[in-house]
Amino acid sequence: GDTPDGLRINLDCGATHFQPLQQAVLREKANLGIAFDGDGDRVIFVNSKGEVFNGDCILAALAFHWKEKGILQGPVVTTVMANFGLEQALQSRQIAMVRTPVGDRYVLEEMLRLNANLGGEQSGHIILLDHGVTGDGCLTALQILKVLVESGKTLDDLSTLVQEFPQLLVNIPVQNKKRMQQDKEIRKAIQLEEMKLKGRGRILVRPSGTEPLVRVMAEGPDAKELEEVVARVAKTIEMRLR
Repeated sequence: GDTPDGLRINLDCGATHFQPLQQAVLREKANLGIAFDGDGDRVIFVNSKGEVFNGDCILAALAFHWKEKGILQGPVVTTVMANFGLEQALQSRQIAMVRTPVGDRYVLEEMLRLNANLGGEQSGHIILLDHGVTGDGCLTALQILKVLVESGKTLDDLSTLVQEFPQLLVNIPVQNKKRMQQDKEIRKAIQLEEMKLKGRGRILVRPSGTEPLVRVMAEGPDAKELEEVVARVAKTIEMRLR
């Protein structure tokens, strides 16, 4: 990725394809690796074991450190795609979390509304409102390195803050995705599964913004249970919208 020609942004490198970085960190026996995306607003880390340290982990590390220093304001704002493990990690430290639709614009709007100074997405797009209103991968990287210096911890240590839950996503082709919100049977099926996962996981059902699909995503501690949850909701959606 060090010979740019303007045609291969994010191609097999950076924050969207971090496998070369993982290999380099292991090969060089480095403490950590840092990957940015093509326009530099996202950052993803890799710890010394080659494990990915994504946006959820970044938010947890900054939130915990900032709370200890007394500089965390408001809740941590993230999107519906954030792993349930992040929510549990923040709850364990009495830090509130608010979810928004996918997109940094929605994260920023909610941060401004709630006077929060930390928010972002699992992709590594982090907004540090004390410093600016847009994602800045270099700034976020420096903030994580600052946490390491001030705490005396390694990135391996910070990698234990969020215990990611298994996640299952299924895309269901439909004839009319707009009908999903008004369909009582679909809403009932989703509510039943939400009750079963309450406190242990979550289910997210949303129409695709660009394709004739409904996306069903479930998170929880038991991968087998997630398969059953998603299958039941998917079956209802197929029956009602195909």
